[in-house]
Amino acid sequence: MTDAVRTPQEIRDDLHARRARIVEQMGSADRVERQHARGRLTIRERLDRLFDPGSFREIGTFAVSEAPDVRDRTPGDGKIGGWGKIDGRPAAACGDDVTVLHGSSSVVGGKRMKRIYEQALAQGVPYVYFGETGGARLPDALGSEGFSKIPAGIEMGRRRRRIPLATAILGESFGGSSFHAAFSDFVVQLRGSSLAVSSPRVIEIATGERISLDDLGGPHVHLDRTGQIDQVAETEDEAIAMLKTFLSYMPDNCWQTPQQLEGFEHAAPDPQLAELVPTRRQRAYDMHRVVARIVDDGQMLELKPRFGRSLITALARIGGRTVGMLASNPMFNAGALSPDTCDKATQFLCLCEAFNIPLIFLQDVPGFIVGSQPEHNRLLHKAIMFLEALALTTVPRFTVVLRKAFGLAYFSLSGNSMDNALVTAWPGAEISFMDPGVGVNVVHARDIAAAADPDAERQRLIDEWTLGHEPFGAAGIMNLDEIIDPADTRRWLLEAVQRFPAQPPPPGETKTLASWPTCV
Repeated sequence: MTDAVRTPQEIRDDLHARRARIVEQMGSADRVERQHARGRLTIRERLDRLFDPGSFREIGTFAVSEAPDVRDRTPGDGKIGGWGKIDGRPAAACGDDVTVLHGSSSVVGGKRMKRIYEQALAQGVPYVYFGETGGARLPDALGSEGFSKIPAGIEMGRRRRRIPLATAILGESFGGSSFHAAFSDFVVQLRGSSLAVSSPRVIEIATGERISLDDLGGPHVHLDRTGQIDQVAETEDEAIAMLKTFLSYMPDNCWQTPQQLEGFEHAAPDPQLAELVPTRRQRAYDMHRVVARIVDDGQMLELKPRFGRSLITALARIGGRTVGMLASNPMFNAGALSPDTCDKATQFLCLCEAFNIPLIFLQDVPGFIVGSQPEHNRLLHKAIMFLEALALTTVPRFTVVLRKAFGLAYFSLSGNSMDNALVTAWPGAEISFMDPGVGVNVVHARDIAAAADPDAERQRLIDEWTLGHEPFGAAGIMNLDEIIDPADTRRWLLEAVQRFPAQPPPPGETKTLASWPTCV
C-alpha cells in the first residue's frame, strides 16, 4: 500500500475549498438565515460594505476554538476581520460573528482580534470594530486557567490614541464588546441594539432587577443620559456611512495631519451671519445655523448631539482642513456649561489634540449652570478637568466671542488667559465676570429696592454696567487680538487655520492628552 501524493494543484484546490466553505457557511446556513430574518447583516457582509470592493484581505480565516469538542462548529472562533481600503485609504477592521456561539469572546477569537489591531498599529492605519456579542464564552472563561488565558482588551490600560478607533454597535453588545466601544474615539449605535457591560439576564440573576434591553442600553440611554455614543443610525448602511464620514476627518495616525481637501479657499463676506444672532443676550437661537455658515459647504459631523446640549462639539472643515468646533448653544440652558458639557468637551479636546486637529471656539456663554443638582453632579471637578485638558492642548486654538462670555466659562472656552493662536470678538459682544443683570441685583439690591421706580433704576444700572462689558476694553489692553466684523468671521478663521497649522508629535511619541481616558 502506497501513500497517496497530492499534486500542487490538488493542495491549492483543497485550500480554496476550505476557505470557501468557511466564508459561505460561517457558523451554519441556518444561523446566517436567522441573522437575516432579524433584519441584520452578517459580519462578513458588514466588512464587505465597509471596505472598497475587492480590497478586503482576511486574517485568521482558519482559526477555531482551542476546545476540542467545539472546534468543528467554531469557524473563525466568533471573530472575523482583516485589512483593506476605505475610500481608497488603508484600514483594518474586525467584528463579532454571532453565527458562531453568539460571537462570544474566547481565547483564539481574542488573539485574532488582537493580532489584527496590532497589525493596524504597526501599519499606522485606522481600526474599525463591529460589536454584537453576548460577552465571554462560558464555560471556557470559568476557572483560573480559562479566565487567565482570555486576552485583555486591545488597548487595556495603554490606550494612547495612536490610530483612530471607530466602533459600530449593531446588536446586543455586552462584555468585551462594550469595552471596545468605551475605548473608541467614535461610536455609532444602531436603533434597536443594546450596549451594556452586563446583559439583563445577568443583572436579574445577580441583583433581582428586571430591565429590558432597550432601557438598559438602548441608543436613547447613551445618547441622552450617558454620552457613551456619538451618533444613532437607523440602518446598518447608515451606521457604516457614519464610520466612513468620521474617518474622512481623521488622519491615518497621530503622526500625521488630516488630509486637506481642495477647492474651499473662498471666504466671501457674509453680511447675513450677524442676523442669526439676536442682540438681546436673553434671546435663544440655534448655533448650528451659525456654524453651518462658517464651515465648508455647511457640513459637519456633530458628536454627542443630545448629551450636554448647551455645547456643540463637531468635526468640520474650513478651507479644506479638518477643525474641531466647540460652540455654545443658547437653545439649551442659555448656553451655560454643565457637568455633562464639561465631560463632552474634555473628551472632544482629547480627540482633537491626539489627531492634530485645530480647535475653534464660538462663545455665547452666560457662565456655568448653578444649583444644587449640578454641584452634586461634581460640577467643580468636571469644570477643572475641562480646564486642565484645555491647558494641555498644543494644537492651535481660535476663539470668537459672538455675543457674551461671562465668568470662568469664558476661560474654559479658550478665552484670553489661554495660549491661543487667535482671540477675537464681534463688536456687540460682552465680556465680564457675570451677566450685568445678575451683577446689578447682587451689588445694588438695596439701592434698587429704595428707588422710587425700582424697575427703571434696575434698568439704568444694567445699561451702565453693560457699557463696561464691551469688547473694546479687552482689545485696548491687547487681551483680544482683534474685534472683527461678523461678516468676516469665516475669512478670519480660514486665514488663521492656514497660518497656524497643527504640528504632529515626533515619530514614536504621543501627546499628553492622547493618554487621557476616552470616557471621562
